[in-house]
Amino acid sequence: MEDYKIKVGITQGDINGIGYEVILKTLIDARICEFCIPIVYGSSKAAAFHRKALNMEHFSLNAINHVSEANPKRPNIINCGDDEVKVELAKSTGEAGKAAFLALERATSDLRDGLIDVLVTAPINKKNIQSEKFHFPGHTEYLQDKFAKGEKGLMLMVSDVLKVAVATGHVPVKQIAFHITQEKLIAKLVDLNKTLIEDFGVIRPRIAVLGLNPHAGDNGVLGTEEEEIIIPAIKKANEMGITCFGPYPADGFFGAGSFKSFDAVLAMYHDQGLTPFKCIAMESGVNYTANLPIIRTSPAHGTAYDKVGIGSASEESFRNALYLACDIYKCRKNYAELIKNRLKKQDVEISGQVE
Repeated sequence: MEDYKIKVGITQGDINGIGYEVILKTLIDARICEFCIPIVYGSSKAAAFHRKALNMEHFSLNAINHVSEANPKRPNIINCGDDEVKVELAKSTGEAGKAAFLALERATSDLRDGLIDVLVTAPINKKNIQSEKFHFPGHTEYLQDKFAKGEKGLMLMVSDVLKVAVATGHVPVKQIAFHITQEKLIAKLVDLNKTLIEDFGVIRPRIAVLGLNPHAGDNGVLGTEEEEIIIPAIKKANEMGITCFGPYPADGFFGAGSFKSFDAVLAMYHDQGLTPFKCIAMESGVNYTANLPIIRTSPAHGTAYDKVGIGSASEESFRNALYLACDIYKCRKNYAELIKNRLKKQDVEISGQVE
């Protein structure tokens, strides 16, 4: 296991955004190839365009047709779709959306076939990628559709100091309250507890749960969801062996730094969790799609058209996404081995009792 190089599939994302910039800035560091084999799913032409725009023409990706041809000592690239794709920096175009989907589709196929071990996705434009084949709010829902076995993917934002999951993901604000049920919150807490143990090696996770309403409802004065839904869900989860607390008013919870006392936070909706997360870890944070049989991470930022082509985009978040994908891969392997050994020990003990 220590000598094995993890095959990391990397999708190009929107070719007119900062995807290639953060990919190239990450992969130019030769140390990356010491522990993994990077394989970019994209376009050699698009990559060359960005290399020229960023004055990185001295660095190139090894062009291959199949994962089996990957050079273990160099970053590789597989051409997906039309090699004559047109790059128009900082513009949202249908062609860029199609190119992003074709790369994602090819990488997803190879991931399903076990040809790559983990997937790291560069940002897409959620509007221009829409088509008959991609009709999802984002990567999370697409991958859930492809890989979930009756389960739901869990969007988990990860940094060194804070992990945030959301009870409702890409849902319009006016619909949030309708999506928050006791059953859904318990399921989210179960999934979050599971991923903290299996993917992050936390032995007994401590989870904070946020309220939905201002001041967490103020004992029913500002809303009843806390009293009727959230508190009963927390109580039930604790009875199931999940250590969770709350509900906490979101503003004071983050403002006072209370998140530092927990392994993860369950927010009620997208912006309630992601706004403070990005204030704290915009440059370094990672988006992880938990609770799926596959491993997928991405940087916490979007296409950032306003930064394209000027070399100012930070690669830290993308680099951390690559690191995290590899770390989770190893953690899952270690956990599986631990469970396997534990079961063997139990079999031996039971066998000894029978004898």
